[in-house]
Amino acid sequence: MSHVDDCTVTGSSPSLIKAFKDEIKARYKISDLGPINWLLGMKVMRDRDARTIALSQTTYVDAILTKYNFSNLKPLSIPMDPNIQLSCNQAPSSPTEAARMKHIPYRAAVGSLMHLAVGTRPDIAFAVSTVAQFANEPGMVHWEAVKRIYRYLAGTKGLALMFGAGKKGLEGYTDADGASQEHHHMISGFAYILDGGAVSWMSKKQELVTLSMAEAEYVAATHAVKEGVWLRRFVKEVFQPLANPTILYCDNQAAIALTKDRSFHARTKHIDIRYHFIRFIVNSGSFLLIYCPTADMTADTLTKALPSVKAKHFAAALGLRTTSGGALTR
Repeated sequence: MSHVDDCTVTGSSPSLIKAFKDEIKARYKISDLGPINWLLGMKVMRDRDARTIALSQTTYVDAILTKYNFSNLKPLSIPMDPNIQLSCNQAPSSPTEAARMKHIPYRAAVGSLMHLAVGTRPDIAFAVSTVAQFANEPGMVHWEAVKRIYRYLAGTKGLALMFGAGKKGLEGYTDADGASQEHHHMISGFAYILDGGAVSWMSKKQELVTLSMAEAEYVAATHAVKEGVWLRRFVKEVFQPLANPTILYCDNQAAIALTKDRSFHARTKHIDIRYHFIRFIVNSGSFLLIYCPTADMTADTLTKALPSVKAKHFAAALGLRTTSGGALTR
């Protein structure tokens, strides 16, 4: 008999799962390890009474804090200071500063953060993508910004991405902002929430320089819809087809109008045709764009640095809940 490497089996019916395992056992030698506890370095925690499941990377956070000698740093409540603007002009300006930075593991430390930012911690996605822009020639100011993210993780390492504790169904949030960017490119951010927890998110510099906030939000919404189309198909394959349109929240009324009305030709004729893909999707009835006030825009935390109260509010909106491994620290 052949041997099968570790794999995860899931389903909506215990009897179907058992039948599937029996069929596999008839062909291959397998060991049933029982309910899943770890997946790709993430701890899986289930509360069957509350019908929730949570993913945590607390062990990984402890490991990288130790790796870069950050274990004794004072915890902070936000990953990025909204009052400090990072710039390429903060690169080393003397041979002494350049030599000092050569001994600092900037790229490695940022790379370690990326694993968290794409795994279970959407709350640090914007901060990590920002400091990554300066990996070619980082200065001490940039290094302090990286250390701040680690200090934030030290105070919030008990946060876990939880599903089942919030509103049921799939919904998305899209936003754009670029006020703090010296390169004049807006930052696109989106997040999709499924049963109360984020299943997909992005914080990325837009590839073009837009001419207005409405255009920037329009481009950001297009990127969000592309991801949403894939998510709808995935949910269809795993569960069942979604009967209703997926709601995508946007905090710019003009951008929403552009997705529905082709009369704004003078204002949109310069926009690349690929960004008008969103019009086709909206007209097909699979997505519904709804206005959302900025105060409730969950994707806001993916486009800019926020003060503590807002950062905590949107972290919770993304499905991050405190477990026994730690807590938010002021």
